[in-house]
Amino acid sequence: MHIDIIETPSLGDRSYLVSADGIAAVIDPQRDIDRVVNVAADRGVKVVLVLETHLHNDYVTGGVELAHWAGAEYAVPAGDEVAYERLPAVDGDVLEAGPMRFRVLHTPGHTHHHVSYVLTDAGGGVQAVFTGGSMLYGATGRTDLVGPEHTDELTHAQYHSVRRLADELPAGTPVFPTHGFGSFCSATPTSGTSSTVGEQARVNPALTQDEQAFVDQLIAGLTAIPAWYAHMGPANAAGPAHVDLSPPRAVDPAELADRLSAGEWVIDLRARTAFAHGHLPGALNFELSTNFLTYVGWLVPWGAPLTLIGETPAQVAEARRELVRIGIDRLAGAATGTPEELAASEALESYPVSDFAGLAAAMAADDGLVVLDARRDDERAGGGVRGSRHIPIHDLADRIDEVPDGDVWVYCGSGYRAAIAASLLARTGRRPVLVNGGYGDPDTGAAAAGLHDDAVTR
Repeated sequence: MHIDIIETPSLGDRSYLVSADGIAAVIDPQRDIDRVVNVAADRGVKVVLVLETHLHNDYVTGGVELAHWAGAEYAVPAGDEVAYERLPAVDGDVLEAGPMRFRVLHTPGHTHHHVSYVLTDAGGGVQAVFTGGSMLYGATGRTDLVGPEHTDELTHAQYHSVRRLADELPAGTPVFPTHGFGSFCSATPTSGTSSTVGEQARVNPALTQDEQAFVDQLIAGLTAIPAWYAHMGPANAAGPAHVDLSPPRAVDPAELADRLSAGEWVIDLRARTAFAHGHLPGALNFELSTNFLTYVGWLVPWGAPLTLIGETPAQVAEARRELVRIGIDRLAGAATGTPEELAASEALESYPVSDFAGLAAAMAADDGLVVLDARRDDERAGGGVRGSRHIPIHDLADRIDEVPDGDVWVYCGSGYRAAIAASLLARTGRRPVLVNGGYGDPDTGAAAAGLHDDAVTR
């Protein structure tokens, strides 16, 4: 048997293609199924079974389309109500794909109806377990995505589900979760890129703590839920539309200027330092990197017209692929070229870029300097730059009136969110200075510059 891992770093997720004797099964496929199709073609295998561990809250599934394309059976947990034909996955069922057997284990916690799939050979030998959002590497899936009224119940269920996996499977069983590689679906940060049931018995909180301690710690550590999550469950229950990766409509400089003047969401994909050096007035900077999808999905109002500015068609195509993964299918258009080429004779804008050492020097010279912390609440709880104001990036658009006019230095944990914040501030006429660096970096971060304060206002 071969297990191919198909990673989606921008979501912190993995999909899997399991194959043997020319036959394949796929677990938790992403929306852009061409990646799965290509792996299957490289292996020379036919997909006959597609398995979902749960109705996902962080992305739109590719399962419906992949099963249709391949003519495969499509298994979804039996308790989930969906608007399409599926094979209901019931606890104890064994689903076959060539010589492979997938035994269904009901493992509620991440969702009510969540299941895991135990992979065995035809003789019953356990080969692996696919745990979705149940047992992760050194953590478990978060339990508050179904609704706050269910969190306590699901957290207790998660504890027992992870213990069921540990009790029923051999210690050497490889564990293949869907979430936990930077995903906000993980209740706490995960560790490592591979593991076994036996290793998890030594490190996983659900297996090293008593039940109430686990429940209390997990619930206390839950962070903000990304805004786009609210739309994923309904989309996955309804059945996603056919994925469309065709190029967005081209937007010329004149139309681009109209969109910018109207205050629409026009997103420049360039690196944050390049954007700071020169950009179209009113454009917003969401650098096309690992964090791009998270913060576009979190900040852009659902359904708002969205226009992309890319340096090349390939850059726009990559951004479009990322966006369809969370159901942002219809773009208002895209423009490619340099800012100078797209400016339609209008002057570009810019703002300074500095670091924490530069911030320290500026604060020493001006004790009234306005400093904005764009990190999440849980990050701020560990301290911040003394005297700084705290508005998480996902709240900034609605709270921007709390930021004084004039010069504003802005930082985050890496510089990525600070760059988004700087572009939002610039659009309102403020004069941002981007602190481009990691807050916690031991050599160049806030502490190294003498700025870290444990007692900042939370």
